[in-house]
Order: sequence, then C-alpha cells, then structure tokens
Amino acid sequence: QLQASGGGLVQAGGSLRLSCAASERTFNNYAMGWFRQAPAKEREFVAVISWSGGRTYYRDSVKGRFTISRENAKNTVYLQMNSLKPEDTAVYYCAARILRTSDSGYIYYTKRTEYDYWGQGTQVTVSS
Repeated sequence: QLQASGGGLVQAGGSLRLSCAASERTFNNYAMGWFRQAPAKEREFVAVISWSGGRTYYRDSVKGRFTISRENAKNTVYLQMNSLKPEDTAVYYCAARILRTSDSGYIYYTKRTEYDYWGQGTQVTVSS
C-alpha cells in the first residue's frame, strides 16, 4: 500500500516536496516512480529511482528542477520539486515496481503498465 502526501498550492517558482510512504516491509525490493496527470490529459511519467537509490531517471521537462530520492529505512520515496511552473499542475501519483531478476539494473520504466502498485495521488497546483 502506498500513501502519497505533500501536495498543495504554490506560486510559480516555488517548491514542494512530495512523500510516498509504503507499508511493504520489503520496500527495498521495489523500484519507485512518480507519475502525474493533468486534467483531460493522460497520466505521464515524471521520475523513477532504483531499489538502492543509486540510479534515477527523469522526463526531460523536469530535469534540473525535480529530484527523486528514497529512504529505505523509512519505506519512503520523495519528489523534491523546485522552480515549479503552472504546467506542473497535476495530480501526482507514486508507483512501485517489484524487481524482477530480468531487470538487471535497468530502471527506465516510464510506462504505467510497468508498475505493480499505485498510491492514491496528491494534488499539486502551481499558480502563475
């Protein structure tokens, strides 16, 4: 079970930090991702982090502004969002992918179907 939090209303240029807490005791067996969905748009990939936290990958539009991180001891993944823009407005979802033996270090999981579990979403609104 995944519980996302930290969303809110912020002005353009501001920052927010999203958190996603997992109840799974084997949290470090999951790659974790963040997706977002704006009104009338498809849910899109934002960022992913490997089980160890050593590898990350971002969509181009958030590179340099967003940082994904994790604390396995706390079963939590974070998304630090800086220099927010109105186009970042969306519901943000965290997702978990159970590691497969075939993954072998690959982390470029950008499709919804590649994840096994989803959180309930947290609203981020950026005003201009």
